[in-house]
Amino acid sequence: MRAVVTRVSEASVTIDGQVNGAIGKGFLVLLGVGPEDTEAEADKLADKVCGVRVFEDENGKMNLNLEAVGGELLVVSQFTLFADLKSRRPGFTRAAGPDVAKPLYEYFMKACESRGFRVAHGEFGADMQVASVNDGPVTLLFDTAVKG
Repeated sequence: MRAVVTRVSEASVTIDGQVNGAIGKGFLVLLGVGPEDTEAEADKLADKVCGVRVFEDENGKMNLNLEAVGGELLVVSQFTLFADLKSRRPGFTRAAGPDVAKPLYEYFMKACESRGFRVAHGEFGADMQVASVNDGPVTLLFDTAVKG
């Protein structure tokens, strides 16, 4: 699984002119699922995303996690995170198909909710417009295939 996580002061996703999900302070999570990904990897990713300390403490140091600041998550499915960029036209055969990706996308969101966080979301496979006000900016890349 891959996730691009941006610290935001607010973010929203709109589908067909209607806001589908919106958050205040927290993380915008663009989530990609690979064909070999599992629920165990989704749990590991949820732990990392929900626990990463990138919010400033009273000394201006990035030392606080999402829980400490009362943050929320906006999760948007993003199969393009598995794009093959060997040519000018991206290929997407390295992304999981909907039969694998959608259940893991939903599982990841439930994993974050089970850790006590409010999770807003887009709609799997929909044409979405995502808006965010980046805070910092702070943007992190998580990849469960990369050890560390």
